[in-house]
Amino acid sequence: MLSEYILFSPVTFLAERIRLRDISPIELTEAYLQRLERIGPKLNAVVTVTRELATREAREAEREIRGGRYRGPLHGIPYGAKDLLATRGIPTTWGAPPLRDQTFDFDATTIQRLRQAGAILIGKLAMMEMAGVGHYRYASASITGAPLNPWDPQRYTGGSSSGSGSTVTAGLAGFSIGSETWGSILTPASFCGITGLRPTFGRASRHGAMSLAWSMDKLGPMCRSVEDCAIVLAAISGADPADEGTLPEPFEIERWAEDLRGVRIGIVREDYRRHGEPEVEKGFRAALEILKTLGADLVPVDLPAFPYDAVAETIVASEAAAYFEGLIADGRIRRLADLAQQAGILAGQEIRAVDYLKAMRLRRRLRDNFSGLWGKFAVLVGPASLTVAPRVTEEVHDLYITQLVVAGNLLGLPGISVPCGFGKHSLPIALSVVGPPLKDFRVLQVARCYQDATDWHLRRPPEL
Repeated sequence: MLSEYILFSPVTFLAERIRLRDISPIELTEAYLQRLERIGPKLNAVVTVTRELATREAREAEREIRGGRYRGPLHGIPYGAKDLLATRGIPTTWGAPPLRDQTFDFDATTIQRLRQAGAILIGKLAMMEMAGVGHYRYASASITGAPLNPWDPQRYTGGSSSGSGSTVTAGLAGFSIGSETWGSILTPASFCGITGLRPTFGRASRHGAMSLAWSMDKLGPMCRSVEDCAIVLAAISGADPADEGTLPEPFEIERWAEDLRGVRIGIVREDYRRHGEPEVEKGFRAALEILKTLGADLVPVDLPAFPYDAVAETIVASEAAAYFEGLIADGRIRRLADLAQQAGILAGQEIRAVDYLKAMRLRRRLRDNFSGLWGKFAVLVGPASLTVAPRVTEEVHDLYITQLVVAGNLLGLPGISVPCGFGKHSLPIALSVVGPPLKDFRVLQVARCYQDATDWHLRRPPEL
């Protein structure tokens, strides 16, 4: 049996061992499957273990690699997918009790592309029901029950890519795929102490993925390192005729720089006293000192005054009400686990068209304001969350989601969360880097330089 050291290793390490045939895809897949089956239920992290499919794909990867057909760094790497991605003949529940038997007769484009890269799907991962569209009140609003944080099972993983976060953190898969509309990759990545990437809007096809808000949804990788995120994004990006919102150019990994000399970074100021925790501020400031030693030019900046949450709420609620119209009409919405979630989805039907259009106009104004910032800064940096993970019994709120995270989602900007220390109760905290549209590699570059200078991403939670 493979050691835990191997199972907690980044994709870059696993890929090299597989390429050199030091590790067998069959052996690696079986080790992850056993761990997923044993620990996944303890964390409420997995909806469906795809053992039969994974075993078949691992055998195929083994045959190909032995035959000299090595597809690249994801070949033979087991991964998990958030359960809003369609998988042929396998339940895709969207995290919702009334949809526990829902299946599709096709694979989402992202699943197809990862299969083409040789990656092995080992499980469909837990999520907040309907990706939290109605603003659930409690972490228990999921078909699996409250997703638990591997650092402390009394704590929440964050939503809505909950299982995607805990699975990577607990060493249950090589990487995972999550989705973000409001903060659903960066928040669980922050709470769980892993690296989560929200690509530029349109980088990865959303064909076959449940839609929360068509004009804000993004799919992205959740991994152990920045380089892993780059590798996965390169595999899933590119134009897709089935998703007219995809960008024509695929993401490409450029040459990695060794430092940040000459990079001007805007440091977003947050109100920690009102909304955050002093330990998060302390950790963030320590991270800034690292960026400074790497040669970056750090300049404090205030984000444009703007009703971020109100605009995002209007857009998401309106677009979700249209997408879920069938579930509303046939009454299945009434069977969701969280009453606040039910009410929130229904309330979206009451938003006036004029209010939706006003929100879209304000969004355009915000884009113009941010264009001015990109003329001054290469990237913006802030805390990924203002608090550590809350207890699963606490009422969920949005105060820990920063304005930078909300702005990045409204504008479709690339952003990443990387661990930068520990806060209260020895729980992870994280740094977020956000860049201009299409500058995904620039964001990754800044995050990688920071990550190479620290070891926070190498820390592991206690054994479960």
